[in-house]
Amino acid sequence: EGVRHRELPCFSVQYHPEAAPGPHDSHYLFKEFTELMEKAKN
Repeated sequence: EGVRHRELPCFSVQYHPEAAPGPHDSHYLFKEFTELMEKAKN
């Protein structure tokens, strides 16, 4: 489950990674997070 703010560049998720079927299931979340940080830095 997760939430995303409609106006601010922020989101949050809550889940149990050990229950996910594969090791890369959360990769897109970390990618999006780092992209948000890079964008905010510039």
